[in-house]
Amino acid sequence: MKILITGGAGYIGSHTIIEIIQNTDWEVVSIDNYSNSSEGTYDRIKEITGKEVQYYNIDLRDLSKTAKVFEDNPDIKGIIHFAAFKAVGESVEKPLMYYDNNINSLNNILKCQAKFNVPSLIFSSSCSVYGNVEELPVTENSKLSKSESPYAYTKQIGEVMVNDFINVNKGLKAISLRYFNPVGAHVTGLNGELSNAAPNNLVPFITQTAIGKLKQLTVFGDDYETRDGTCIRDYVHVSDIANAHVLALGVLIDGNAKKEHDIINLGTGNGVTVLEAINAFEKVSGEQLNYHIGARREGDVESIYANNEKAKNILNWTSEKNLDDMMLSAWKWEKYLKKNNF
Repeated sequence: MKILITGGAGYIGSHTIIEIIQNTDWEVVSIDNYSNSSEGTYDRIKEITGKEVQYYNIDLRDLSKTAKVFEDNPDIKGIIHFAAFKAVGESVEKPLMYYDNNINSLNNILKCQAKFNVPSLIFSSSCSVYGNVEELPVTENSKLSKSESPYAYTKQIGEVMVNDFINVNKGLKAISLRYFNPVGAHVTGLNGELSNAAPNNLVPFITQTAIGKLKQLTVFGDDYETRDGTCIRDYVHVSDIANAHVLALGVLIDGNAKKEHDIINLGTGNGVTVLEAINAFEKVSGEQLNYHIGARREGDVESIYANNEKAKNILNWTSEKNLDDMMLSAWKWEKYLKKNNF
């Protein structure tokens, strides 16, 4: 049985491939156009797992090329759809680019799921769909506020697309996973976040500042109504997020899903401020970080963290790695990048 991973050379996609190889008997087929990743990721996956991955260099907006992958691999029984642009700030500056890429790629994946009768789909969604919430922690039933960025809106639209699609394609099932803030790297330090653009998440900013790639880290605002004035996020180790995607697909494949399309939060249930994250990094790395307080950043949500009871009950999933593990693995990865001249 084959599983298609879109965005397989990306951050979460590559860690999910590793989880699949190490914990299941599924074969992986990966699609990526390397717009924000590189083909070399598959070499690192092989170094960690000892196995090569079948992969295609394809832009999912090209329906004919996407369909050809399914024609070449008629035994694809599940899809995990990661491929999307994901930088909040960039989406504010270039909204049409995000609508074009994120919506059209999902549209083509759904067309292929129906045409080739692939029974199971995991849609990689995001906690950003909640916007600024009134009550914490966030449950799956929390009201979706107005999205704070075009990126977040593409995830809201994506969930609606999946739901409407599943409603009229009987026999097909899906789970949308609203994951919170994935951070860290593989425990070996051999795979992690490697973007072709400037970092857009906190932890890469931290590690790149510590290693000397960036001169200074900017903390965007210290006047929020939080315990130290900085934004609160629910940080989850990327390997824990990857494992949850594998468990979710297993629920669908084994016929244990209670709904045709379900929505599940992936988070630790604990909110961490930006300054607390910085302090954790300084503790585990022994490095003193050069940072300053700047103005708030457009599109940022003040505070969000998950209620993860549904993930526990349906997926039998909880995060295993703590904040120190996240920061230590991210630092190992950053040092690997420097050693290998990335």
